[in-house]
Amino acid sequence: MKKISTLLVAGSMAALATPALAQDSSNFDGFRVQGVVGYDALKAGSSVDDDGNDNNDQSIDGAVYGVQAGYDFDLGGAVIGLEAELTDSTAKTEFDNGDFEGFGFGEVEAGRDLFLGARVGAKAAPDLLVYAKGGYTNAKLDILANDGTSEFRESFDLDGWRAGAGIEYAINPRTFMNVEYRYSNYTEGEVDFDGTLPDSDRFDVDLDRHQVMAGLGVRF
Repeated sequence: MKKISTLLVAGSMAALATPALAQDSSNFDGFRVQGVVGYDALKAGSSVDDDGNDNNDQSIDGAVYGVQAGYDFDLGGAVIGLEAELTDSTAKTEFDNGDFEGFGFGEVEAGRDLFLGARVGAKAAPDLLVYAKGGYTNAKLDILANDGTSEFRESFDLDGWRAGAGIEYAINPRTFMNVEYRYSNYTEGEVDFDGTLPDSDRFDVDLDRHQVMAGLGVRF
């Protein structure tokens, strides 16, 4: 009888302990990798807007896609993390009803975009994180030009900063999804020439970038 009672007590304690252990595990801690996709819009900044021409919005847009990796630290009610991202975009200049949308760079298409930064968030629920992010971004605009026989492969190399905010939902402790909005502003650039030609001197630019992103990833 004593053995049966002991087993019943031990089993009850184990049953009570299991939910507690599950609650102690964090949905927002450790290394993570995810794929991202969304909407990408680049526009001339306020210092170069062509306000005199209402038909010229000086912008390009398209789809953005890529991969992101990061590491989060769960501090209890708050989460902080580091992240890096590589994306590409389908946005490019085009003639719209006879109006060329060059937004100050000529005929270009959006190239790869690198981001290095950090984020900080608050857990609205055990499986829901609300966060803000910021950091450094470096983007390329590939120049679309040719002389009739060959294609030039120069590009604008742009440096700037990014800020954004989003929400992340933990589907389970190892799988998550998120949505976020982020704004980037590029303030300096140079022309990267093809071949052995040296890059141009750095110059000031003013380019705004707006993105709405969705991601799906895993934690390790």
